[in-house]
Amino acid sequence: MSDVVRGAADATDGTGLVGIVLVSHSAAVAASVAELATGLAGGGTTAPVAPAGGDGDGGLGTSSELIAAATAAVDRGAGVAVLTDLGSAVLTVKALLAEGDELPVDTRLVDAPFVEGAVAAVVTASAGADLAAVEAAAAEAYAYRKV
Repeated sequence: MSDVVRGAADATDGTGLVGIVLVSHSAAVAASVAELATGLAGGGTTAPVAPAGGDGDGGLGTSSELIAAATAAVDRGAGVAVLTDLGSAVLTVKALLAEGDELPVDTRLVDAPFVEGAVAAVVTASAGADLAAVEAAAAEAYAYRKV
């Protein structure tokens, strides 16, 4: 099961905030992006964030069990935004959503770049925004220009 990651300055349990789940084919990548996003969210209350990476046996891949456990761990009743890295991670989340009872109510697969979208989602959720605003902020990260 994935550990919930919180920012160092987080003094609450994230009650009422949108939860964020980061699904990667690599457990290390998911955990690192979660750590980066919560670290960049700044001080104060940080939205609950959980990585769901790897195949569950220490290898590369995706695990529906890890994803379901991570979404349950961050669900505070305000919805859960799920960001993914590559193809089969997307397909696994879509399959879980289609089953209808595997993920918390108001769980959304967010179409966003993995790292930039995760940072935008965590910062926006930590500010108390609703699920639609968190999804929009993460998706907007596609427009971030680096040069």
